[in-house]
Amino acid sequence: MQQPNQVKGYQVNKNKIINLEKGKIPPQAVDLEEVVLGAMMIDKKGVDEVIDILSSDAFYKEAHQHIFEAIFMLFQESQPIDLLTVSNQLKTNAKLELSGGDFYLIGLTQKVSSSAHIEFHARIILQKFIQRSLIKISNEIIEDSYDETKDVFDLLDKAESRLYEVTQGNIKKSSETARDLVGQARKKIEEISKKEGMSGIPSGFDKLDALTSGWQESDLIIVAARPGMGKTALTLSMARNIAVKYNVPVAFFSLEMASVQLITRLISSETSLSSEKLRTGKLEKHEWEQLNVKVKDLEKAPLFIDDTPSLSIFDLRAKARRLASQHGIKMIMIDYLQLMTAAGNGGNREQEISMISRNLKALAKELKVPVIALSQLSRAVETRGGSKRPLLSDLRESGAIEQDADIVSFIYRPEYYKIDEWDDDEQSPTAGQAEFIIAKHRNGGLENIRLKFIGNLGKFDNLDDFSTPFGQEFHSKMNAAANDDSFTPDSFPSADPHDAFGPIDDQNDDVPF
Repeated sequence: MQQPNQVKGYQVNKNKIINLEKGKIPPQAVDLEEVVLGAMMIDKKGVDEVIDILSSDAFYKEAHQHIFEAIFMLFQESQPIDLLTVSNQLKTNAKLELSGGDFYLIGLTQKVSSSAHIEFHARIILQKFIQRSLIKISNEIIEDSYDETKDVFDLLDKAESRLYEVTQGNIKKSSETARDLVGQARKKIEEISKKEGMSGIPSGFDKLDALTSGWQESDLIIVAARPGMGKTALTLSMARNIAVKYNVPVAFFSLEMASVQLITRLISSETSLSSEKLRTGKLEKHEWEQLNVKVKDLEKAPLFIDDTPSLSIFDLRAKARRLASQHGIKMIMIDYLQLMTAAGNGGNREQEISMISRNLKALAKELKVPVIALSQLSRAVETRGGSKRPLLSDLRESGAIEQDADIVSFIYRPEYYKIDEWDDDEQSPTAGQAEFIIAKHRNGGLENIRLKFIGNLGKFDNLDDFSTPFGQEFHSKMNAAANDDSFTPDSFPSADPHDAFGPIDDQNDDVPF
């Protein structure tokens, strides 16, 4: 005889509510699963509408997972999809009996007459799948939270990462087959071949983009230099080029400067008005007009600046995920790495920097965006004789930075060290110039690229030489003039700097070119 205070194995406590949570049926829509699969087998249009919405995991019933896998395989191979081909594919996969046999497949096709509303039905199935995923993740979080040996910040990061995957509608697989990956790689190569430009995000610096083909997704790029070399100026110039010129969303995390200071520097760069004039506000009438007109493009740019001081790597990842989800950012810049913290890390500073470096690379892979992190160099550069050009061994505090980064680059301005000429064959002057040194490039070549540095505007630009369109035209016509007596001065490209290089702010005669 059943005891009055026992219910099918559950001990009843009068002071507690009986916990029947484990007896709940997970969210599901089996009837809609049947309708969607039946519609896919009788109408090709139905396949096209939902094949990129659903995955086999989205189906609650195991038999339906096998049937969808068979349909997906036929779709990948561009084979006809109907009752017979799906049945044959299930036989090939040795899954026909697990799927209920031919009789069950026939029953699915008889449940529908067309693929009308199939997308709506598929999205309901997906919603049920997301609900089941949230329940699973929540249970894992609860279980991990009871484990006293686990770091709370690691738990928070893991929880947010899993939830981010759900918001993206992409519960990640633990592994992928070579067949799937080859297909993805081939598709990407085809997309790149159809593009007229480069495969990555352009920096706006021609020679650098030619070497890298743009900043590539999932890459961690380190830009290192001693103080005063222009690290912030360079990344701001790149952020401006990417967001204003190419309209690509950029997230800029500034741990050193306030956001208003950064935007003021960008306004200076955009309007060709010196930072000093903008700080004092002493502008002439025509300069106010210049400011109001030229700042409009900057106002519309998809640039997001966060100036949270002492930002932890956990907080940065959380903020970056939200920006990716809400604004679709395609580039992340961090100024600078050594000012970040690793919350909950009780080790020394070198271990902390190593952890931050690893997490930045993981973030780049997770969001599939390039991440540029600025870094300080050690004082060894200052004590070195000769050109004082930075080396990989000068990276400060951790060799893990070099290990984790896909690209390690340095900024070198000889002018800063009172070096008047470059140490090259031409002994060219260094005034108003900088060198962007690619010291490590995991997927490409190494090179030292010269850039123009405009100090009073706090910006970097392409260096005008014979590699530019104007320089090539001038050079070719100079050669023609040497061999053609009929060549006249009118045949040369304009020597007027206003025509050759665009409008110049005559108020800033000290701008180095």
